Amino acid sequence: MTRTDLAPAPARDADPADVTRVAVSTVIFSLRRDHGDHGPRLVLPLVRRTRDPYEGLWALPGGWLAIAEGLEDAASRTLEETTALTPSYLEQLYAFGDVDRSPTRVVSIVYWALLREGEVDAQVAAHEADGTAPENVRWVDVSDLPPLAFDHDQIVGYALWRLRNKVGYSRIAHGLLADEFTLAELREVYEAILGRRLDPANFRRQAENSGTLIPTDRFRTGSHRPARLYRYNRDVELADRGPLGIRPAPNRA
Repeated sequence: MTRTDLAPAPARDADPADVTRVAVSTVIFSLRRDHGDHGPRLVLPLVRRTRDPYEGLWALPGGWLAIAEGLEDAASRTLEETTALTPSYLEQLYAFGDVDRSPTRVVSIVYWALLREGEVDAQVAAHEADGTAPENVRWVDVSDLPPLAFDHDQIVGYALWRLRNKVGYSRIAHGLLADEFTLAELREVYEAILGRRLDPANFRRQAENSGTLIPTDRFRTGSHRPARLYRYNRDVELADRGPLGIRPAPNRA
């Protein structure tokens, strides 16, 4: 076999810095409500960069992949290290590897995640209480993003597109809700994701016929008439991840 039949050998004098590094980033969506009767807003956390490149700009939470670390483990670790958050749902989104996306050659494996409404404040409060809350994290509305480092605006746009597509054929929206919710609260989640209003009567009919909701004996009371609380059917997956989304069982002797 001749040399032309083989992969080219690396140059002996190649620059050690001229290598491709692998990073892991995460787009994590959650909901926040303003005071009043306004519905929830779809928001995500950003981290202010403290060094070049793009020092001072906002970026998605992330970090380098360790040599002996799985991708999903790295996504969970870097998300916790940079934002102190633990998501309720995590799924691989896409690999971003344009040659000019960073001054050095970096391929980013990006995940997208969901955090239930109310969990943001609860987790942040817990970390503030023990002094582990990060200082350079900012929650922003997905419709009002600041200038982002690298190609992170493109990444957020793709993650939002994926979320909006999945909400049409799965119960992924439930990953943003508390364990129990009213149909009006569920509809508001869909409206926040899709960015448009939905007909309440049509939505109620479709939700009740979906087979994914279980009515409880409890009601939400307040200024309006009591509304029945529902919970989601845990036997139904939030979204079909296919065979590659199922982790293999560990080998046992």
